[in-house]
Amino acid sequence: MSDDYIYLSQGGFDRLKDELHQFKTVNRPKVIADIKRARELGDLSENAEYHAAKEAQEHLERKIGELEFKLSRAQVVKDIRHDPDTAALLSIVRVRDLDDGEEITYQLVSDAEADLVQDKISVASPVGKAMMGHRAGDQVNVETPGGKTSYEILEVRADTEGI
Repeated sequence: MSDDYIYLSQGGFDRLKDELHQFKTVNRPKVIADIKRARELGDLSENAEYHAAKEAQEHLERKIGELEFKLSRAQVVKDIRHDPDTAALLSIVRVRDLDDGEEITYQLVSDAEADLVQDKISVASPVGKAMMGHRAGDQVNVETPGGKTSYEILEVRADTEGI
């Protein structure tokens, strides 16, 4: 077993705790009731409802285990002691793609909180790694699976609201 922490913002930690609570107090009792109801239908060997409910239970228990593991390894990042003008974990970084001029704002987060839909990228990703330690005005070159991309960092700011 690894001794690595899973770094989370307070908001990310709270979301995982809420999700775990939902799974244990709402979803688990529902799945158990579904299994009980399906059992009452008779022959389990040909009971599709029973097999679907058991599969849902396995999936739910696996998810609960994953969340419990993450929370047990979680280290909440509350006070980031770095230069607020330098990109680091939880920084918000506005960049311009030098190929097409598109501007985008990313938040640099841990793997556990990465979500491209919300423009939260992992500090372990190629783009996240390239931005770490850089400041506004710096140009970073990124080797991605899609090819080389260059960004100009326009702004770096600390996340003051939590994720």
